[in-house]
Amino acid sequence: MPQTEHEPRLIIETGLELRIAEIIEPVLTAMDFRLVRVRMLNQNGATLQIMAERNDGTMDVDGCEAVSVAISPVLDVEDPIDREYHLEVSSPGIDRPMVRKSDFSRWEGHLVKCETSIIIDNRKRFRGKITNTDSEGFTIERDQVAYGEEPRVTIPFSALAEAKLILTDDLIREALRADKLAKQQAANQNDDENEDEE
Repeated sequence: MPQTEHEPRLIIETGLELRIAEIIEPVLTAMDFRLVRVRMLNQNGATLQIMAERNDGTMDVDGCEAVSVAISPVLDVEDPIDREYHLEVSSPGIDRPMVRKSDFSRWEGHLVKCETSIIIDNRKRFRGKITNTDSEGFTIERDQVAYGEEPRVTIPFSALAEAKLILTDDLIREALRADKLAKQQAANQNDDENEDEE
């Protein structure tokens, strides 16, 4: 399943955080970035944490700065936060929140921990390796199976409340490889554009 630019998030915020997401998401989309998560934190007074990434899944300091510069004026105009706050833009990180269907297919074979909004197979919390993904949900192979439980469980996307990758050596290797590949593709694209200009 390819990552699409305008793929909606499965897990979205509520209240003020949702309002902020609605304000900044069109700005990010226009810049070829995707919103991952919005959080209001009570640290340093108040901190608005925006997690975003490029459509190819990469994010660097320049990207964070570009997003920050682009969304600051929009937030100033809309003024959804009724107090002083610090804006913090970051990448999702390697042990990232999983918020789109494509995240699950992209990281198939890796460990995830997730929580559901309804009880599935007598529980709401799961941890295991993503073994399969389709348009309706994903299947995990549990890394710790209790007596009487099935080793595999399928979780419908509609029941997902929260999900996050678990940091492992394999995941770090895969993330570094993907990042290197994306940088090579971006460099090749820039070379092609420069040749077009000549």
